[in-house]
Order: sequence, then structure tokens, then C-alpha cells
Amino acid sequence: MRRVVIVEDETAAVVNLRSMLSVVEPNVNVVEVLESVAEAVEYFAGGVDADVVFMDIHLADGESFRIFQSADIHIPIIFTTAYDEYALQAFKVNSVDYLLKPFKEEDLRRALEKLDRLTSSERASQQQSREKMVREVQGDAMQTMLLRYKDKLIPVAADEVAFFYTSEERVTVTTLKGDCYPVDKTLESLGQQLSSEKFFRANRQFIVSRRAVKDIAVWFGSRLALNLSLETPERIIISKARVPEFKSWLQSVHAE
Repeated sequence: MRRVVIVEDETAAVVNLRSMLSVVEPNVNVVEVLESVAEAVEYFAGGVDADVVFMDIHLADGESFRIFQSADIHIPIIFTTAYDEYALQAFKVNSVDYLLKPFKEEDLRRALEKLDRLTSSERASQQQSREKMVREVQGDAMQTMLLRYKDKLIPVAADEVAFFYTSEERVTVTTLKGDCYPVDKTLESLGQQLSSEKFFRANRQFIVSRRAVKDIAVWFGSRLALNLSLETPERIIISKARVPEFKSWLQSVHAE
């Protein structure tokens, strides 16, 4: 019996994958479904007995690549995504396969057959490749942004940033001095380029800098309300699922 972990935040996608798995491999056992980066980090940190992980690249609280920055995963990965192929280049050498949504039963069967053909040395090579990619990304964290503002290009150092905010598909950056500029990137893209030690994806609207964190209030439903050293467009709420990851991040960076 093949033991499967699914990392996916869309209920319909989970139902569809379960249905396909039941056809392709009737004896498959889905041992866990994880909906966020935070849940996945906590789950994999405890040690997992599974044969393969089906992992969506884009989750509600960020790119799934962040999971590998915080958890050591030795299980083979099959990525599932709605992204175009160009966005998958960095993942191809680090996974058994990828399934481009919407995929069919034959695509799933092909990916599992490919998994079964992998030798132990090939699986070890994929693990080493993932670790190398994480080290490279962490080492190449963005230090300075060149932002177009009116008829000028303005350099803004990452250390000067208080937070990034998105609303109505527009992203802005606010500095510790209170200056605000438009940013021609998504929060997902920024999350991959910024230092994970200095910045935290608080929710769908905000990426915050540790230098801007003033205090944290306990909010309704075991959530946290984050207060920064300057005014924000709206209250920054950290969901119950992300609280452990946030506390771990804040404690680790303040321990430096």
C-alpha cells in the first residue's frame, strides 16, 4: 500500500486527486492533507512515514518552496500546479515529476510509475539538489530593490523596509521612514527573494520586516494581531495555523 501526503489548499483539488488516486491505485492510503506552509513545516518536522508527497506550489500562505527552508524532507515530491511550465524550471530537478493542472489519470499514473523506477541513488540526488537550491536561495536574498517612481528609479535597501502590502492586485512597499512606493512584483515573488530570517509572510496582504515589529496582541480565535512601528493600511492578523511558525521566526531572529 502506497502512503501519500497531500499539500494542497484547494478543497476541490484535494477531492479530485483523491478520486484519481483511488482509480490509479485502489489501495492507496492518504495519511494526511495539509493546507498551508505553516501546517506542512510543523507536520514534516515531526517525522513522516510516507512514500510520496503531492505538493501544490502555491499555497494560501506562500510558495511551498518555503517548506524546504524549514523542514528536512526525504520523501519524494510530485509537484502539482496551475502555473505555466516556465515557472517550474527550478523545481524540475528537485522532484520526481510535476503535474500541470488540470491533469488526467494517465498523467498521475505516469508520475507514479516514474517514482517506482527511481533508484535509491536517484532519490538521494534529488534530496541533495533540493538542499542545494535552498542554500542558494537563502544566500542570494535580495539586498536592494530598484523601484520605478514617477520618472525616477529609487533604490530601497531591504533593511530599510517595514512592510509590503497588497490590495486590489497592487503591491506597495513602505519603508521604516514611512515612504511608500509601488512595487512591480507579487507578494509570492517577493517572498522567494527576501531573506526568510528578516521577513515574514504574515497573511495574504502583508510581508513584514522584523525591524518593524513593535508588539503582538492576542486576537480572537487564537489568532495574533501584529502591531508595527508605523501605521499600516489595515490590521495585520496572523491566523491560528500560522501562529507557531510566526513565534518560531520571531524568537529565532531575536535570538541572534
